[in-house]
Amino acid sequence: MKKPKSDYSIQAVSNALHLLEAFRGAEDLGVTELSHLLGLHKNNVFRLLATLEQRGYVEQVPQTDRYRLGVRCLELGRAFLGTGGLLRHARAAMEALVAQFAETAHLAVLRDFEVVHLDGFQPQRMIVNSARIGMRLPAHACALGKVLLGCGMATEREAYDRKLLKRGLQAFTPHTIVDRDKFLGHLHTVGAQGYALDLEELEVGMHCAAAPICDASGWPIGALSISAPAFRLTRERLASEVIPELISAAAKVSQQLGLSA
Repeated sequence: MKKPKSDYSIQAVSNALHLLEAFRGAEDLGVTELSHLLGLHKNNVFRLLATLEQRGYVEQVPQTDRYRLGVRCLELGRAFLGTGGLLRHARAAMEALVAQFAETAHLAVLRDFEVVHLDGFQPQRMIVNSARIGMRLPAHACALGKVLLGCGMATEREAYDRKLLKRGLQAFTPHTIVDRDKFLGHLHTVGAQGYALDLEELEVGMHCAAAPICDASGWPIGALSISAPAFRLTRERLASEVIPELISAAAKVSQQLGLSA
């Protein structure tokens, strides 16, 4: 007779999941509170928190020593809500953008504070930006990374600050933003305007614009970009032609993924 799946349950894993579920409706919780909620000894709660913190599923609030959910929880939620539909709907949007502007389009997501290119399309012309499918790029030096950070949750930017900004940012060109305060201010501007630009910040002679794709909750789960040599994709063309259409295309995909208009 086949055993019920409950017989294979691992108590430590079950306790860890119960701990994460305790944060429903609570911005942050302390060790004592979690101990009472879970019916576990404080030492057990602390060990669970230490393990989850190491993997990014919880993080400690520096000012209070309490705990809150970490960025990894957000990433899992995003994956559940939209990844399959994201690829399908974004592909049609990219094809339309390439047909309209005859420049390269990409779809990317943020993973471990790097930009991961999931898909891309190139126009049929001699000089084009390469399709970077599968490639990882530093978030601070490309439009896709900046728009995903700038339009994302404040907790994600705080985690990025703790992990990378305080160590210093690599300069890829003379235009790369490497000053921490300047970069954080730049992300604030990106979040306010709803798009990001890379004006020769990753590679000299290349320009790029990116806009966020949001899920039903209103937070970015990916981003669309248009990139091309700077002599064709000028600042003027970006502002007058590309950015409005790129924002519109990303918004359409967001609505297809459940975001209310």
